[in-house]
Amino acid sequence: MATLNLDHKIITSCRAIARDIANDVQDMIEKHTTTSVERATLRMLGIDGVDPFDVPYVNVITSHLTKVGELSLGVSHYMAHAIKDTKFSPQEIAEEVSKGNLDLSKYTHLGKPDFQVLTKYYQEVFTKIDESTNLRNAWIKSTTEKTTPLKYVIVATGNIYEDIKQAVSAAELGADVIAVIRSTGQSLLDFVPFGATTEGFGGTFATQENFRLMRKALDDVSKKLGRYVRLVNYASGLCMPEIATMGAIERLDMMLNDSLYGIIFRDINMKRTFIDQYFSRLLSAYSKITINTGEDNYLTTSDAFEHAHTVLASQFINEQFAKLAKMEEKYMGLGHAFEIDPAVENSFLYELSQALMAREIFPKAPLKYMPPTKHMTGDIFMGTIQNALFNIATVTSHQSIHLLGMMTEAIHTPFVSDRALALNNANYIEKAFKDFGNEISFKKDGIIQKRAEETLQNAHNLLVTIQKEGMFETLKMGRFAGISRNEFGGKGLDGVFKKHQDYLNPVMDELIKRLEVTK
Repeated sequence: MATLNLDHKIITSCRAIARDIANDVQDMIEKHTTTSVERATLRMLGIDGVDPFDVPYVNVITSHLTKVGELSLGVSHYMAHAIKDTKFSPQEIAEEVSKGNLDLSKYTHLGKPDFQVLTKYYQEVFTKIDESTNLRNAWIKSTTEKTTPLKYVIVATGNIYEDIKQAVSAAELGADVIAVIRSTGQSLLDFVPFGATTEGFGGTFATQENFRLMRKALDDVSKKLGRYVRLVNYASGLCMPEIATMGAIERLDMMLNDSLYGIIFRDINMKRTFIDQYFSRLLSAYSKITINTGEDNYLTTSDAFEHAHTVLASQFINEQFAKLAKMEEKYMGLGHAFEIDPAVENSFLYELSQALMAREIFPKAPLKYMPPTKHMTGDIFMGTIQNALFNIATVTSHQSIHLLGMMTEAIHTPFVSDRALALNNANYIEKAFKDFGNEISFKKDGIIQKRAEETLQNAHNLLVTIQKEGMFETLKMGRFAGISRNEFGGKGLDGVFKKHQDYLNPVMDELIKRLEVTK
């Protein structure tokens, strides 16, 4: 593929500055924990299910410790003492606490427990995750690897059983990746619903059972088609670490897991989000789950032509957060989008420039390219043309993950027929333009090259500003997407705790140890 001959000194400088920005935030992360990290830790100890009032047992434990204990000590402190004292399993301890038969506060002022008693419980869960990871790897290895972008489509009926029908249909028409859109507002729930669900607005609730059901359905159609169909859900919101844990166990292949999206677009407290994303990415890195970041969303609220550099700056920062979580570049699905107003002269050249620039700067990353949404209207014929141009840019610039655009994007949740037309469009262009990107070169000092150079320089300037301000002040100033957030505002701040001097989390320590060994 032809390159844009970008200045690699500027790219190197961008990475160094982004590393400083991420390290500054990491210092805060290391000193804190959250209720959601602690609940994920309990899930890694094998705790599952809900009490008679449908409250997840992991929430029962953290709520109990918030009221009568010190969650800043970490759930591992309490579980280790309780196991040694009662001889119960973590699941039995959770059930006894729920019934009011066990008060964990009596362990608060005891010394350091024997954390070894937890080992067999989290090792069992690690074994499940290992089995899932190995099965995925073997399956992908046994099928022909695609050299064109993975075609990614969504299902969002609200009913997992209807989602399964639509997902299977999409796979049979050529989809490589199925994303189950999460029910509207689930990111703001501070618990994970339990079991299979059949009602949801704008999407389907993310639950472990729903993950299992869809995984089974996609495995069945994968066998029929002779190729592995990937599954996606959302490790974001107030339960980010827990959903990452469930996804690792149930063999999801990709998870939307951005370090900034929840802060900017869901007003989740920034400390909570940064801390949660670290645990989530450690687990995704270990499980070899490809994360998808959310930079594309910036362009839904700010102008894609004027603020393209904010996407690139965020990609550099997200890359460094992922590296701090010991994630390999081949699992960093950095996001961007085809969102310039089609009324802009030469808009396609600017879009192609952005896509080529991202590919050149992040050559090993499985870039996720998002379709037109902001400037889609009720004119489905114009929408089809916009999506066709997007598909051409995708194939030409060798994107990795290709979220298909729907001609009815601005009208309603897509019908099965709309998805079929989108797949037909993408399938045709995938063949017609397969090697187009390898056959062309770009004019020196032409529109495409100059646009990429300008965007890179502006991203560098923004990163310098963020480095001076600090990430928290940058978010307060609304430099991403034009939306201002406050360090002490947002949902979930009450679930952030400064770690006690005796805090230990053997599950996180084991994750880090295993990742360091595999490196």
